[in-house]
Amino acid sequence: LPALVKANRIQDKVSGVGFDWEKPEQVFEKVKEELSELQDEIKRGDAQRMESEFGDVLFSMINYARFLKIDPENALERTNKKFIKRFQYLEVKAKENGKTLKEMTLSEMDIYWEEAKKTE
Repeated sequence: LPALVKANRIQDKVSGVGFDWEKPEQVFEKVKEELSELQDEIKRGDAQRMESEFGDVLFSMINYARFLKIDPENALERTNKKFIKRFQYLEVKAKENGKTLKEMTLSEMDIYWEEAKKTE
């Protein structure tokens, strides 16, 4: 199973036996705690610990999605599609202006990125 699906199933299973939070707010606090721990490990620079904490952040976010009745797989796929659409908009705008993306500054690209967001 993909790790995202597996995490969702694990959390569903343990919830079924009562090992769960009571409110979404509690889960969000856990997400913030895990983000803080990730930041601490980034400062320390230990790659293995950073990866471990990053996994904890993802696991907590998947659990938060479950509380909000959001399918994390669908949410991520929707974001992937949205990103691709916005990036394609950048490519078109660059071409219209006789440039490649590599020739553009990040601030120029950001202008088109914001335009792309407004078209959604």
